Amino acid sequence: MTVSSPPRVLTVAGSDSGGGAGIQADLKTMLALGVHGMSVIAAVTAQNSVGVQGYWELPPEAVRAQLGSVLGDIGVQAVKTGMLASPVLVETVSEVLAGVGAPVVVDPVGVSKHGDALLAPEAVETVKARLLPVATVVTPNLWEVSQLTGVKVESEADLRKAADAILELGPAWALIKGGHLPGAPTDLLTDGTREFRFTAERHDNRHTHGTGCTLASAIASHLALGEDVPSAVEKAKEYVTGAIARGFPLGGGIGPVDHAWRWRG
Repeated sequence: MTVSSPPRVLTVAGSDSGGGAGIQADLKTMLALGVHGMSVIAAVTAQNSVGVQGYWELPPEAVRAQLGSVLGDIGVQAVKTGMLASPVLVETVSEVLAGVGAPVVVDPVGVSKHGDALLAPEAVETVKARLLPVATVVTPNLWEVSQLTGVKVESEADLRKAADAILELGPAWALIKGGHLPGAPTDLLTDGTREFRFTAERHDNRHTHGTGCTLASAIASHLALGEDVPSAVEKAKEYVTGAIARGFPLGGGIGPVDHAWRWRG
């Protein structure tokens, strides 16, 4: 019997010791969607359901070595980036990914679900100048849009303005996540010419830790499986909406979305 290898997706992000977000959420998402997940750890967090108690960056040479190990031997069909913490790590990762011929999904992580900073203020300009230009898709939430562009999104009517401001920074596509606006959660995807809106049911569930990581990893997974960007986003949105609906309590704070919701039935 000949066994074929599944598509390969690499996440470059931070570790979440509580297992709800970061590298752990990325790898769970990739497994659930049928791809082989690989990881480059850029930072380690001490984190649980009530917040981030601390984080420690890995040395840039350690991040570069991990990238070299995976890319030089195994290869990738898509890449997702998350928490990169500092200017030097953003520069290191951006330099390597600029030479990778696979789609790159950038989740420009600035803060945790609990409001804890995960990106040094001085790294914002590096993200704008170095990382976003290598991105196939950038997936900011409304706070990250403001951090990166200064644009304030106060209603669904502002989503396109926000997307255009993100596109000016160099990515091929911008996906503006409108889940924090009133009404049905609506995300806007555009490459500057084509525009798509994705709406889902709003679930009354506070256990949503890892939503952003999960969505970006799901997009990368579907790109690796051969979908184009709009189709990958549509399928990723469907997956993360189901995961939010089945999010479960964990510890004394905000629990995670359920990456295995399709298996649990």
